[in-house]
Amino acid sequence: MTDLLSKIHRGLRKPPRVIWQRVAIELRGEADRFLSPWELRRLTRRRLAQVLEVPAFGQLWNRLASRPYFSLTSGVRAQDLERVCPGAQRRILDAAGRSLVRRVDLLGTGSLDLGAPVDWHCDFKTGHRWQPAYCRSIEYTNLDSPSDVKVPWEISRLQWLMPAGQAYLLTGEERYAECARDILLEWIEGNPYAHSVNWACTMEVAVRILTFTWLFHVFNASRAWRDDEFRFRFLGVLFLHARFTERHLERSDIAGNHFTADAAGLVFAGLFFGAGADASRWASLGWRLLSEELPRQVFSDGVDFEASIPYHRLVQELFLFPALYRQSVGLAVNDPYRTRLMAMARFTAAYSRPDGTVPVWGDADDARALPFGGQALNDHRYLVGLGAAGWNSEELRNVFSGQLDEVFWTFGPAACDWLSSRTGNPEIRSAAFREGGFFVMRNKRDHVFIDCGPVGLGGRGGHGHNDCLSFEAVLDGTLLVTDSGAYLYTASAKDRNLFRSTYYHNTPRVDGKEINRFIAWNALWSLYYDATPEVRKWSAGPDRDEFEGAHGGYRKLAETVVPVRRVVLDHASHSLTIRDEFEGTGAHEVEIPLHLHPGVEAIPLAPGSLRLRANNMHFEVVWSDAGAWQLHIEPSRVSRSYGIVGASKRLVWRRSGPLSPFEIRIRPELAAR
Repeated sequence: MTDLLSKIHRGLRKPPRVIWQRVAIELRGEADRFLSPWELRRLTRRRLAQVLEVPAFGQLWNRLASRPYFSLTSGVRAQDLERVCPGAQRRILDAAGRSLVRRVDLLGTGSLDLGAPVDWHCDFKTGHRWQPAYCRSIEYTNLDSPSDVKVPWEISRLQWLMPAGQAYLLTGEERYAECARDILLEWIEGNPYAHSVNWACTMEVAVRILTFTWLFHVFNASRAWRDDEFRFRFLGVLFLHARFTERHLERSDIAGNHFTADAAGLVFAGLFFGAGADASRWASLGWRLLSEELPRQVFSDGVDFEASIPYHRLVQELFLFPALYRQSVGLAVNDPYRTRLMAMARFTAAYSRPDGTVPVWGDADDARALPFGGQALNDHRYLVGLGAAGWNSEELRNVFSGQLDEVFWTFGPAACDWLSSRTGNPEIRSAAFREGGFFVMRNKRDHVFIDCGPVGLGGRGGHGHNDCLSFEAVLDGTLLVTDSGAYLYTASAKDRNLFRSTYYHNTPRVDGKEINRFIAWNALWSLYYDATPEVRKWSAGPDRDEFEGAHGGYRKLAETVVPVRRVVLDHASHSLTIRDEFEGTGAHEVEIPLHLHPGVEAIPLAPGSLRLRANNMHFEVVWSDAGAWQLHIEPSRVSRSYGIVGASKRLVWRRSGPLSPFEIRIRPELAAR
């Protein structure tokens, strides 16, 4: 009852427009409890042909197959793929083989045989099963148990079938089309319209629209997909996906990636079906929403406002692919939209390290809109290539690196050749993204990523963490200091809150308090916005970069404290200096943590110094006032992808008493280089 009253109280504080929108959504949702079975019965072949403006259903399939699509779904030559993406064919065939036997590995499940038929309602990690029911009646968070609804949701996105589609395009073998057909029929049979856990979140429905449209354009001419009954069931469920998405848009006064996915799904459905009032409305509405949301959700410097690097990737895809789809059917994409997408790609290029890894900053659930490539999970560089090829950008072309798989399957081999033909190596420069609050110090051997930005989702929390003034550091080619990641969502409220807490980040903690207070233990995507950031200095030069920032997260203490962090990277020596000062009075308990990347070994030396050892490299760490600041080496955990966590260590310097500055310097030991 307390939680309910709290939700009502928060809801009533929203603007009247938002309240009325929410009321309308709730009423529509409850009406669909009774209307959805009727809607399903009403959708006959004749009705579908009528609303899509064809004389008879038999003509619909060929008309849809003749419509353009934004990615490569025909005329794929294995020799072209192997030429521009060596080894990709073998990877695809191996992954397609796993699809044939229904084997997946996602979100920490490990290698998992789904069986036949697939149990679409099961969290295979715990065995928990959501019984079929009207989607709004299903409680899928289950915070009193370790179940994780993301497992059946991810399986039902059916992106694990995409390698089978690619293998079909490469080989023409019907077994891949048969596999996709059988699994799609199982999904349709096991998930009646609006009546399973896989309809309980509109974003999941919308993302499936993207997958379904791609599968259609890959397999539509196959023998296995010629059966008239299958064609009707497939197109019918795709049509209902679009209708459901339109009726259950995840609107809010501040929308995030869910609403973006909903809008992207509508664009895809509208452009896919092409004709009829419904399709026209979906395409128009979805594009209008994307055009409105892009400048709301993405700062002008290209940073997604959810304060998460993995979600930056997802959101970039969700805004990009509908734009490319529009271009493929001859519709315009305006300059402001393209400009903002290019800014997103510039940010991606800056946060991507030379080896392709990225800071796993904020939340991470491994989500993709349409995963075409085989690059490592946390390699985002392909987004730079997609932006370059999509908008013919020489600037992005010159900073692109990494594998070409995603570009090949989106634009074809000619785009890959164009990207590969650039000459020279671009200068690697440090960059400031002041609106988004991220600062990147970098050269060919160093990469330091610093957060001094707002908490995610416009100050609501969302997918952001308590990480203001935190950083990750690669020095002399070695990742030493890392973010802890995100690990889990609803499967463990305890772990969810730990991994987004101040304790799990490389930022000073005062008196054991959070820099942004938690609203409640079960408000897993909400934070109070206490740690308002303040950038005091940023300079980047050929010899060194310097950052200085502060936040207001501890102004709430009885005796206020303002942490001020100064970070200096010396390019020539690959050394990093971090100086923390504290503006305020009184006695406090202060801790300065550094979470080490797994595999980095910490070896204490003389008082005030230690050695870090990793990848046959040694680094000296020295700090000030060793008598007052006590070093502790403690166990920690790091999650590089959703559902998977590994052991590591963290260094923590603690001090109790009057506020005092603290300085750490990390530099390579010359003898070990």
